[in-house]
Amino acid sequence: MKKSFFLFLLCLTGTLVVQAQNLQPYTIGAETTGSVAEVSSKAKAALSANGIEVVGEYMPAGDADRKVIAITSSDLKTAVNAVGGLTGFAAVLRVAVTKEGDKVIVSYTTPEYWGNAYFQKNYGKVSSNYASLSGKLKAALNPLGSNGGTGFGSEDGLSAGDLQKYHYMLGMPYFEDNHELNEFASYQEAVAKIDGNLVKGVANLKKVYAVELPGKNIKLYGIGLSGEDGESSFMPTIDIASPKHTAFLPYEMLVLDNKVYMLHGRFRIALSFPDLSMGTFMKIVSTPKDIKKMLTSATE
Repeated sequence: MKKSFFLFLLCLTGTLVVQAQNLQPYTIGAETTGSVAEVSSKAKAALSANGIEVVGEYMPAGDADRKVIAITSSDLKTAVNAVGGLTGFAAVLRVAVTKEGDKVIVSYTTPEYWGNAYFQKNYGKVSSNYASLSGKLKAALNPLGSNGGTGFGSEDGLSAGDLQKYHYMLGMPYFEDNHELNEFASYQEAVAKIDGNLVKGVANLKKVYAVELPGKNIKLYGIGLSGEDGESSFMPTIDIASPKHTAFLPYEMLVLDNKVYMLHGRFRIALSFPDLSMGTFMKIVSTPKDIKKMLTSATE
């Protein structure tokens, strides 16, 4: 009996250790009070003071209770430069400020989660960069309130190995199964076309940020999506848990050499909401196609 009980405890402990190693898509930086504007201002100042660059901000889904602050850093840029290619999607992470009830929650995309998903088998080459950034985010945001460091976004989380080969289920796209939105004669022509369109204005699109790594011919854009098929149409359907997944947005498109890419919606949305039920996914079945159509319009 004692031996059986010991083995049970050993198995239980092993299970808990494995779960503890799993990663969550989002992390709470701090829970506090005040207005979204006030907390956002404090968060931006704290990020800058800790060597993190704010490259853009906006109100996703036209919701006054939400603010997204797009960030990059030398850690992220060094990591992307080290590997290149489609890891350009990793050049920017996101901090969110969301009013939920009487609390304001500052959250951010967990660096290690997204790093494993985007760098895949090359993550080991850049893991120190991600550890460094994670430490800076905690140092910047934890002092703003309580409960900092708590992960959320998935009941059980995902292991690094699962993230490196992530797909929602059989038949669904992987990281590399992205959409090519357009092709140009050169990197310079691609960037000029997109920049020119965004300056003139493209229906239902708002440039939140653009971060360029010239030596790699990489430029990542974060684009806010409005209109009847935009964020306000799909976020209420999928962002139903608490804390909110505000840092899911904005959506990105990447110029890599002479081509423009976006991550497949059925990958990017599932990675951001890994516990999403198939029933809920089917309610936004047209969203990946709608996003592709909107982002393509910026390249034409």
